[in-house]
Amino acid sequence: MSKSKFDTRVQVLKYEVLRQLVEAYDKGDMSQIYMDIPKAISPGPKPSFRCCIYKERAIVQERIKLALGGDKSNPNIVEVIEAACDSCPISGMYITPACRGCIVHKCQEACPKDAITIVDNKPVIDMDKCIKCGRCAKSCPYDAIIEQSRPCIKSCKVKALSMDEYDRAKIDNDKCIACGACVYNCPFGAIVDKSFLIDTLDILKDAKENNGRVFAIIAPAIASQFKPATFGQLVTGIKKLGFDRVYEAALGADITLYKEAKEFEEKKIMTTSCCPSFVMFIEKNFPELVKYISSSPSPMVETAMLLKRKYPGIKTIFIGPCTSKKLEFRMEKTQGAIDSVISFEELQALLDARNVDLLVQEEMNIDDASDMGRVFAKCGGISADIAKLADGVEPVAMSGIDECRANLLKLKFNKTTANFFEGMACDGGCLNGALSLHHDVKNAAEIEKYSNNATHKGIDSAVEMYHESLKK
Repeated sequence: MSKSKFDTRVQVLKYEVLRQLVEAYDKGDMSQIYMDIPKAISPGPKPSFRCCIYKERAIVQERIKLALGGDKSNPNIVEVIEAACDSCPISGMYITPACRGCIVHKCQEACPKDAITIVDNKPVIDMDKCIKCGRCAKSCPYDAIIEQSRPCIKSCKVKALSMDEYDRAKIDNDKCIACGACVYNCPFGAIVDKSFLIDTLDILKDAKENNGRVFAIIAPAIASQFKPATFGQLVTGIKKLGFDRVYEAALGADITLYKEAKEFEEKKIMTTSCCPSFVMFIEKNFPELVKYISSSPSPMVETAMLLKRKYPGIKTIFIGPCTSKKLEFRMEKTQGAIDSVISFEELQALLDARNVDLLVQEEMNIDDASDMGRVFAKCGGISADIAKLADGVEPVAMSGIDECRANLLKLKFNKTTANFFEGMACDGGCLNGALSLHHDVKNAAEIEKYSNNATHKGIDSAVEMYHESLKK
């Protein structure tokens, strides 16, 4: 496995832990994982990523715990590894060396809290008084004042992250929407998603021993992730891991489109339900708008429900780029449609642990979904599709929580002409999910190509399959 598959060294560290955990599982002996894996990753005598090998090993041990499901008493899918947190002191307004010590002192005049004093002709900020309003930065003629904040706090658009008494990151579960932005953006990898990879391996093992069947459901965003392997080679590789069949979640997206188009005709104002983080954002921040959320299950759940009606007794595993899907599949409203969820990162670790080289696999293409369902991975895909299926749609596609907030505020106060609100917690859509292997600018083009290659143009085939499954 080339490390270039990943964006960051934090992802590589996560990958190494997961890969070695799978290897230990396959050997049938996990009794020494807390000793062997930390030593393998940090052999010493010199440390490779923290101050000493002992801290590195302690952090790896905590990562193993999260790879085994984490704190069962914590309902959140995201946890903080306290030993890994750097307790970053960076927070607030900062005067850079670009300050010329001018005599105008606009920064001092602009401050509403008298937090700036002039010492030796240079401004000094009293952080106890500073409210981080940014007026000083805007007033500076040299742009010499900037706002610095901890990367995790800066990435969290719902203000669910703060600092504890030791300046370590702390997550407020009541505010968190499990989008995973902090997981991807923490430079020290101190915020990590729980893994259900071992649960998945147990399901596959049980099916093999008891003549059961396990179906993989892959998110559309996967089409941009495992290059240079082709989509057909990826499908073959997944099957070699023990999956009986592989289906596209885009199939469920087609069904979701069908349902949402009909529902829109009744509601006239609606928000999408495909992104669990977006749905939670509305529930926690705009309770008065909950009535507008589509009642349709997400494409992941819709696909699994279809398959379980069609093939009773099967198990379903979703493979995607989202942290929030790991939370969604255990929600009561999903009715147990999904049995486990693993990420693209975890899939890569599993493939490599079992020596499945995608580049030497034969092509095994699947083509159940339409071009419309496949483009769900890209922000704006749902909006474009729904406008083709329902009359009177005035859609707005919202990329990232900031755009979601801005447009939902307009809806709340009747300041918009839009009536269909497509919300994606991740900037650009699922193709930039927090648990993707990489966040390449070419990902959007790959999704377009994946969509254009679909045999089915339009959702008719998926809708027919949906109705046939209901008869069963």
